[in-house]
Formats: sequence, structure tokens, C-alpha cells
Amino acid sequence: MILLNSGSITKVSGPLVVASGMREANMFDVVRVSEQRLIGEIIEMRGDRASIQVYEETSGLRTGEAVFSTGEPLSVELGPGLIGGIFDGIQRPLEEIMKIAGNNLTRGIEVPALSREKEWKFTPCVNVGDTVVGGDVLGTVQETEVVLHKIMVPPTMKGVVREISEGTCTVEDTIAILEDGNGNPLTIGLMQKWPVRKGRPYARKLAPKMPLVTGQRVIDALFPIAKGGVAAIPGPFGSGKTVTQHQLAKWAEADIVVYIGCGERGNEMTDVLGEFPELIDPHTGKSLMERTVLIANTSDMPVAAREASIYTGITIAEYFRDMGYSVALMADSTSRWAEALREMSGRLEEMPGEEGYPAYLGSRLAQFYERAGRVESIGTTPREGALSVIGAVSPAGGDISEPVSQATLRIVKVFWGLDSALAYKRHFPAINWLTSYSLYASSLGEWFNTNVDADWTELRARIMQMLSREAELEEIVKLVGMDALSPTDRLTMEAARSVREDFLHQLAFHEIDTYTSLKKQLLMMRLVVGFYDKANACLAEGGDIEKIVNMPVREDIGRFKYVEEADIDTAYEEISAALDAQLAAAKEREDD
Repeated sequence: MILLNSGSITKVSGPLVVASGMREANMFDVVRVSEQRLIGEIIEMRGDRASIQVYEETSGLRTGEAVFSTGEPLSVELGPGLIGGIFDGIQRPLEEIMKIAGNNLTRGIEVPALSREKEWKFTPCVNVGDTVVGGDVLGTVQETEVVLHKIMVPPTMKGVVREISEGTCTVEDTIAILEDGNGNPLTIGLMQKWPVRKGRPYARKLAPKMPLVTGQRVIDALFPIAKGGVAAIPGPFGSGKTVTQHQLAKWAEADIVVYIGCGERGNEMTDVLGEFPELIDPHTGKSLMERTVLIANTSDMPVAAREASIYTGITIAEYFRDMGYSVALMADSTSRWAEALREMSGRLEEMPGEEGYPAYLGSRLAQFYERAGRVESIGTTPREGALSVIGAVSPAGGDISEPVSQATLRIVKVFWGLDSALAYKRHFPAINWLTSYSLYASSLGEWFNTNVDADWTELRARIMQMLSREAELEEIVKLVGMDALSPTDRLTMEAARSVREDFLHQLAFHEIDTYTSLKKQLLMMRLVVGFYDKANACLAEGGDIEKIVNMPVREDIGRFKYVEEADIDTAYEEISAALDAQLAAAKEREDD
């Protein structure tokens, strides 16, 4: 790294360092602070005075110490070696650092994000003489057993291929030489760099038309997210935000998963780091880490690095999106990121907004979420890729009227509102079906009707109607008791309870129930709605409500979610037949 002009420290305030003599530096330049070479980034310029947020512990710094500018913005290294990697908020490889410095991060340590020694086998897919532009694929590297890493021409380059080599090489070796329009040579390696605060270019954005299937019934059936969509999971402490995001990272039908632990507790990231390598990906049969990138920036790490971590993660996600992959990014949580913004804003003595957050909180959140989407890549042969962003929000006391939650809700199109009351009842996922919503539900209905079953949207509407009616009847029950309800209303309450307990309740740690295919979800909805419709018909013909609600087949309906995928058709037919027989028997006894 070349260090250019230098200044000197005039003020140290926690992670904020002010340096004078920095007139030649630019906003967002990366700097090295003091002889310890602490890494930082310029976030404000006033004359020759630069305000720098330092991504490492600043204790011991003194005024007068030197500050060196690199003249480059904060960038990430993009190339083979990202998959399976565990990085901090500024893309330092934590496993490599641990080998060098032990369990604690050493200040000023410099380790490249991508290994310079590891060799990769490069297979070209263009020939000498071909004309290529930014985004075109030059060749491939088999990074893991499940990820084929496509080596692309950097977005700013174009020219004629003069040399291209096949074989093993490191990320720093030259694999191709282009000749631009002026006859100048342009060298390309396996690795490219990209500024984290600048979105990678694409040809055009496409409409979200297909769902990101997660295997979580309350999400897929009631509040689906599209591939390329944005969702928020707000909820109080203990309501299951992290477990829900872990489930989405494990089971969502995405080619690549980028998980950002942004300011959350260290034990939660430890769970991720310990669990993901051992998990078998149901889509590939390999370890989940073979398609995962982890960004770990826990609450005990320098606060300023939280601000960079989500940009680091989404830039890596965009890189894989440009290859034509479907990428799912989990940010846990944007509230901790916003707290870092608030702290730095306070130290810069900016005018505070609501609850002390900076006035630009909403625009910064929008800049982050707007980088999601289903896009057509640049290049001669465009590829279709998708980047879905799911951000957890941790409002203090579960109050979603606070600024971060409200700013997020103005941007995202899916709201999975976690409810502490449901969590206390041990109903997980604790997504409240009365307050949550998905603005993708109507546009994705056609996909579900075409690819799963023509009844999907009707069954979804019936279930939502039953849950809404239950909420209305609960107010009456609180006043006069269940016995005051008519048989029809009582049946509605029982059917809605079946929806809640048998369909929406899902055990993340159960071997079978942790993931439910769309076909199985369809059959489960049919069983619950079928019970309601047939029982209503039985009531209309004089059936006894007590006998109907206590039929043994209701236990079979409840346990259908634990049936193996291979046996669901047989089990469905048996339960449907038993339901018809028991309803007929109940009616016959009534007639007698």
C-alpha cells in the first residue's frame, strides 16, 4: 500500500481522530493513523482538517502523531477465496489473523483479505482476439464444490484479448492482457477491488416475479419475499430475530449467502461459526459454508467498523450477483449499525435528529437497501442475478415507533413483525400475522398458482381470513366466555387454533419440521381449510360441535408437519379419508 501525503493528529475522541495538514486528501480516503498504522477513513473535511473514523481501538494515541493518506477509498478484494471466509467489518480475514496474533485482534495488523499463496485452477472461456467489455466472463475457477467462481472483466475495462492463460495461479498473477482502443495493455488477474460505498453497475433492474423460497411456512405462505426483495425483521429482545435469520440463511433457495453480524453479541456469532460448517445444505448435500461468506463485527469490536461492515457485506453480495447468482444477505442488526452512526455523528458535533440519530439516517438506510434487486448484468451476454436483503431491527423495548424501525419500514416491502407475547407462549417463529405484511404477495401469487397449485392464493386468503376472524372473536370471548359463542363461531376459533398451532408454529431445531417444501405447505393448508369447510357442512346438517372439535383426526392433522417428505402424499390421503369417516360417523350418531 502506497502512503501519500501526511498530516498530524490534533484531537482524539474515542473512534474519532481529527488531523490537520490533510488538504490533499479526499472524502472517504483510507488513512493510516500513527506509527501503529491504525486503519481509518475520512468522513468529514474542513479546510485542511480531516475527521477520521478509526476502525481500531484508539487508546494511547497522542496529538502530533502522524496520519498518512493512501489516496484510495475503502475497498474490498473480490476474487476466489471469499466463499467460506470469515472477515471482520473491513474485510480482514479473522482466521488468518488468529494464526498470526492469537485470539485477540492486534492493532494495526495488516493481512490481505484473499490469500496470496493459495493457487486456483483457471479455465478460460474466451479466445485471443475476442473483444470483451466490463462484466464479460473471461473464465472460471471452481472455488468450492458447489460454487463456480466466474472471473469477470472489471466494470471499467474493455478491449481486445491479446493474451489469456490456462492453469494454476494465485489471485495476484496475470491471467489475461487486454489491449484498449489506444493500444495500451490492460492486465487482469483473478482479483479485482471495488469501493464499498459505491454500488456495482448493472444494465437494468427487473421486476420481482419469483419468490425466495425459505421453507418457513409463515413466510412462504403468508408473507413471502421475492428474489431481489427487501425485508425487515423488527422485534424485542428474545423474540427470535437471530434464529429466524439463521433459518433463512440455512434454508433459503439462494446460491450464495452473505451473513453480516453487525454489532450483535459475540455468542450469537459463535453459534453461527460453530453451526454453519457442520450443517448439510439440503440443496447441495455439502457443508453450508461452501456457499457462505461471514462478516463478523460483534458488539465488543470497534464501533466505527460496524458502519463499514454492511457496506463490505453488500459489495461482496453484489459481486456474486453480477455472476448471475441469487444471493441472500442477512444483516443482524441494522439498529447496531445505526447506533454507530449516532455515536460518530455525536462526536462530529452534528445537529442531532430524533432520539439523537443523525438527520441523514433515513437516506443512509435507503442507500443500503436500494442496492438489493433482481438485475440484468452488464456485459456482452447479460446474466440475470438477484440480491435479496433481510435486515433485523432491534428497537429498544420492542418499540417500533423509534426512528430506525420507522425509517426501515418506509423502505422495505416485507415486514415480519416479531411479537414478544408469541415468543413468551413459545410460538416460533414469533411473527405476528395481524401486524406483518408483504407487498410482494399479490405479484408472487401468479408464480405460486402456476408452479405449486392453482389453489395457493385462495388457500392463503382463507387462512388469513380465519386468523382475522379469530382476532375479532377473541374480544367477545374475553367478555362473555367461549360457551356464549355460536357453534359456527366456535368452529372458526378451533380452525384458527389449528392454523396457529399446526401450520404457523414451526420448530427450528426439529430434524423434519425445520424446513417445509412448498408442496408440503400446500397439503398442510388443504388439511386445515378442508377440516374447516367439511366441519361447517357437518354443522349445517345438525352435527354436534363437541364431537367435531374432539375428533381424533385433529391430532393427525397437527402431526402432519412431522411426516417425512417422501410420505406426505400417502399421509395426506389417509388423514383426508379419516376426516371424512369421522365426520360422517359423528353425524350418523347425531341422527340416531
